[in-house]
Parts: sequence; structure tokens; C-alpha cells
Amino acid sequence: MAAAAWVAAAPARAAAPGAVDPGASYTCKGWLYLTLDTGSMRDAELIADILKRHQVRATFFLASEKTVRGDHSLDLSWTPYWRARAAEGHRFGSHTFDHVYLREGRAGQTPQGAFVARPQFGESAGKDQVWNSADLCRELKRVEHRFRDMTGQGLEPLWRAPGGRAPAVAMDAALGCGFRHVHWADAGFLGDELPSDKFPNDKLLAQALSRLRSGDILMAHLGIWSRKDPFAPMLDPLIAGLRKKQFCFATLDHHPDYRR
Repeated sequence: MAAAAWVAAAPARAAAPGAVDPGASYTCKGWLYLTLDTGSMRDAELIADILKRHQVRATFFLASEKTVRGDHSLDLSWTPYWRARAAEGHRFGSHTFDHVYLREGRAGQTPQGAFVARPQFGESAGKDQVWNSADLCRELKRVEHRFRDMTGQGLEPLWRAPGGRAPAVAMDAALGCGFRHVHWADAGFLGDELPSDKFPNDKLLAQALSRLRSGDILMAHLGIWSRKDPFAPMLDPLIAGLRKKQFCFATLDHHPDYRR
């Protein structure tokens, strides 16, 4: 059985991999689900190292976003990174290939069943388009096709809209082609995209440690362009602090709402 599946299926009392005291038995008082969106990829290697050290498996939501290396996060140049994460037992969902923001169309101007899409990247970056269900399904599956080319592995049947929001017609369209939308818990918003002068790392860390509850889905990014003081290093004390509270981690395919 794969390590990620073993961790998620473990009984309440288990020798949990990556515990604060490695090899010690302790009671898992609750489960948390860490999710990571691509972003600028500035902290991608650091986050991978932190997850590996703590033996935490996360669920990554992938879009082909511009990176600090000058390429895009689903370019073939990132194949070694994604192949390594897949081998480590992480799971993956679609974040739309071109990081497409979705919103309701204007009454009388958008056909029934259609909505407005604005890609952030790609050939149509910054341009409003009218999409239907087939357009959105094609966009979600572009991620899967590219990821399978790079790793030989597919995605979970899950997606996250950029910004975490999409009109109901888009949610229904995605569900129709097999993708369920994943948001995050209020307490699970780790705040890594907020300005660091107003939301310093120590404040965000303390807030997360005090507010998170069993079943919460956490959300952060592999890099944020605008944040001066990256939050990513705080994942280390965050995971350690949550482990001290006897939380365990699992990927979304073990979440009660998203199990296959």
C-alpha cells in the first residue's frame, strides 16, 4: 500500500510518520488536509523539502503560471519537480491551465449556460471570453494531459477555481465532466498572499495554530509575487505545532467529501 494511503487510513493510535518525536505512538485527535496552488513557484523547492522532512502529503492544484525562473509551472522544464512530487505520494488537481478567472455573464448578453472567462496566462491572457461547459472541461483537462505527459500519472477528479470562486453554471459544468470543486476552511486560509507588513508571519502562524480544527482544508501557494516576506518557511513550525496538537495530515482523496 502506498505511504500516503497508509497514513490516511491509519487508526487513531499509530506510529505516525513525521511525528514530532519520530517513531513515537500518539493519538491522532483530528485530520487536516493541506492544499497548495502553484503561484510563482518561488518557494517550490523549500516547500517540497519541508513536506518531505515532516512526511506530510499534500494536494497540489496546478495551473501553468509564470514562475520566477521566467518559464511557466507546467512547462516541460518543471517535469523533474512534478515527477518527484508524484513519486512522494502527493495528489494533484486542476487549477485551470491558464489560471482562468470565471464570473457570471451579463444578463441579456451571455447565452444561457455560458459565463465569462479571463485567462491570466496563455494566448488570451487578460481578454474576456464567453465560455460554455465544453470550454471549461477542455481547460481543466489540459492540466491533466500535461501532467500525465510529465509524470505518467493523472489528476484527482478535483479542481479549484482561481480566486476560489466561480459562478454556479461553471461549477455545474465542471461537475458534469467529473471535476468537483474544492475550497478551503476559513481557518485554513494561511494568508501567504496578504501583504507581509500588515500580516507578518508570526501573526499568521499563531492564528493558524489557534484556529484550525479537524477536517479543515488548508490553502497556500508555492510562491506569491507580491509578498515581501514569504510565508513558506512558516510551514515548518506550523506542521510541527499542529503535530504537537496531535493532528495528522492526509490528501484530499481521503477527505470525507472527496473520497473516490
